[in-house]
Amino acid sequence: MPLVYTELRRIANRYLQGERSDHTLQSTALVHEAYVRMTEQALPQWQNRAHFFAVAAQLMRQILVDHARSHRASKRGGDVYKLALEDAEEQPKVLDFDIVALDDALKSLALMDEQQSRVVELKFFGGLSVEDTADVLGVSASTVKRDWTTARAWLYRELNRSAAV
Repeated sequence: MPLVYTELRRIANRYLQGERSDHTLQSTALVHEAYVRMTEQALPQWQNRAHFFAVAAQLMRQILVDHARSHRASKRGGDVYKLALEDAEEQPKVLDFDIVALDDALKSLALMDEQQSRVVELKFFGGLSVEDTADVLGVSASTVKRDWTTARAWLYRELNRSAAV
């Protein structure tokens, strides 16, 4: 764990940068909760370092979505944040986004194209490079680039449609 802790904190910080200012989870708590969930599950054999971090990023996303859903339920809508997907290519800035809406959109995308959904999760949330994402998914870097472009456009349209409702 000490060998990967710094990288897990970086992933957690990336997730939390876009959260509301009164968010109660801190990056350390998010890493620890993800670790607890990892130890409670029968996880696959790690293919490589990127695969480990991809699973960790997915668990962190689930934790934050669960947290946001419970916060929304208590607030009956609360403050909603928007995600600018064109900013996802850049190093993360402080983004305002609705993680629940993004999670719902990613689930819809996964029904249409599981690989595109995984590319978004690995690149955007996991912070993996195109090459690392390709390694985790077992596809070429050009396939990841193509899937990333297509998925980003689809999510942008989907999130803007749901924001207009």
